[in-house]
Amino acid sequence: MQLALFLVLSFVVLLLTIAVLSAGARRLLGLRIGRTRALLTSLVGLGAAAVIGAAMGDSRRGALITVQLSCAVLVSTAFLALSEVVLPSGSISGVVRWPQAVRRRLARGRRYTELSRIAVRHGLGRWLRGRGRSAGPSAASERAALAVSLRLALEDAGATFVKMGQLLSTRYDLLPPEFVEELTRLQHQVAPEPWDEIQQVLAEELGRPVSEVFASFDREPLAAGSIAQVHRAALHSGERVVVKVQRPGTRATVQQDLDILFRISRKLEEHTEWGRSVGALELADGFARSLHEELDFRVEARNTAAVRAGAERSDAPTGVLLPEVHEEHSSRRVLVLAWMDGVTLGSAGAALPGDEADRAALARQLVECVLQQIMLGGVFHADPHPGNIMLLPDGRLGLLDFGSVGRVDRMLRASLRNLLLAIHRSDPVALCDALLELVDRDEEIDEARLERALGRFMARHLTPGVRPDREMFADLFLLVARHGLTCPPDIAAAFRALATLEGSTELLVPGFDIVTQAKGFARDQLRRRLTPKALGEVLVEEALSLAPMLRRMPRRLERITNALEHGRLGVQVRLLADERDRRFVRTLVHEVLLTFLGGTLGLIGVLLVGTSGGPVLGHSLQLFQVLGYNLLVISSVLVLRVVFSIFRAQR
Repeated sequence: MQLALFLVLSFVVLLLTIAVLSAGARRLLGLRIGRTRALLTSLVGLGAAAVIGAAMGDSRRGALITVQLSCAVLVSTAFLALSEVVLPSGSISGVVRWPQAVRRRLARGRRYTELSRIAVRHGLGRWLRGRGRSAGPSAASERAALAVSLRLALEDAGATFVKMGQLLSTRYDLLPPEFVEELTRLQHQVAPEPWDEIQQVLAEELGRPVSEVFASFDREPLAAGSIAQVHRAALHSGERVVVKVQRPGTRATVQQDLDILFRISRKLEEHTEWGRSVGALELADGFARSLHEELDFRVEARNTAAVRAGAERSDAPTGVLLPEVHEEHSSRRVLVLAWMDGVTLGSAGAALPGDEADRAALARQLVECVLQQIMLGGVFHADPHPGNIMLLPDGRLGLLDFGSVGRVDRMLRASLRNLLLAIHRSDPVALCDALLELVDRDEEIDEARLERALGRFMARHLTPGVRPDREMFADLFLLVARHGLTCPPDIAAAFRALATLEGSTELLVPGFDIVTQAKGFARDQLRRRLTPKALGEVLVEEALSLAPMLRRMPRRLERITNALEHGRLGVQVRLLADERDRRFVRTLVHEVLLTFLGGTLGLIGVLLVGTSGGPVLGHSLQLFQVLGYNLLVISSVLVLRVVFSIFRAQR
């Protein structure tokens, strides 16, 4: 009976010791850990206490019990800090899922190998090894050849890298002009998927057999890309439609490629100045969000419906036809649109109107349609290349494929209008103000220098007789980057859409001046906003927004005048009002105090250990030495806490 009671008490004491050691180490380091790590920490502390007790011997164990416990806490804290550095919290649970991690790593390795072979096949191997740099007269031709090889490699690498190349084609501030020009030609046509697999996707997304939704369905696709392929079909109502079906396995492939892109971007940002300056990780994150939207055809359906609704509400219809979405048959991987007869603008050829005035009218309608989307609706077609523009039998134009769209909020739309009006007036000061409203800036800039640079830009590209082209957009992006400004992705997408649109209008009217058309559009919009009806609507909106403030104004004025009359008016200024500032100061003070206390206690401990004399506890062990050893252990714990906090913050 006594033995059983002794064992129970011993077990309870052991559990309490484990709990105290793990809780103490956790509190000292400010960590939240799981049961496994807490148990390991406690066992290490107990082991250290046992080893130290055995080394002391029986004669000194009673006198140095406090030193023994302090050393156990120190060892537990050190073990917890080291384990947190080697295996951060949450990573131990990942060991359970190691088979999946191994499979993902093997799949990623195979994909790396495939991408490397593609790069070598297109002659990019020596550039990847850093041996392709050259200077002098051959540098420009070498860059042009490299740009072609890069485009071909991206097309072979698949949908993710094609989309990434198309995104980079908008960043004139990141790539040389040869690369930007070549990447705008990116296209990706692949062999179509077997009908059985497409039929399975349709049945899964529609929730019923294909024959119950469509009266007829052409098994041969009209076009096949790496993300989806397009089929002709007809509903039971007799209406002809076009069906866009996502290829099986596309999402998994894109996820794998995005993982690779994120790893590359992270390495670039960690190890290169260029990667940090362009924000490689942020660029990859924005691209991933955009690509995930493209993989969800419901987003494309909403985009198409939003742009179509904005065009229908417009006071000045452009005549450009936009597709109608059959939302009842559309889903995440299937999109059903109304059929549009005609040919793409890129293959229209002889089908284009013979009269130059008619072609110019089509070009103006197309530009106004995109400008209305950007400036009025806020949701715009981000890739209006000739393959996404239809020439219809009745002579009108139609826009296709709203998978890639841009969004501009109300404030940015107002700034874009101001920018176009400044260009119309040839006013570099107003252009500078509008540009600063559009871009992001982290620090103060020399506005006078920027105004002079914009004046030179306008003299070069926007004088009468000079036709704007892609070089104008490239120079504008370079000017923005040179002055420490960052163009938001939405604005970059808008400029890219206009640059792509310039190439499409070139097929209709060679030499068509898209900037002059944009200036005229901004001028017309300003005139419409200055009509009595429009001004009245603006005044009503402003009055409604000001009404709550005006109702509160008399009461606030009365309180202020009463306070002045009785001499009670005061001004309160609160320092460190932001919680983040208070947390920073609090953390800084804590670390300084811990460092000071750790150093002071360590110094006192050293002095006490070296002090002779004082009360003797037994076997030549003095009280001052025991106190000194304890203070040294406490000092070590405090210093360890500060060092761990520093490394944890850096990580």
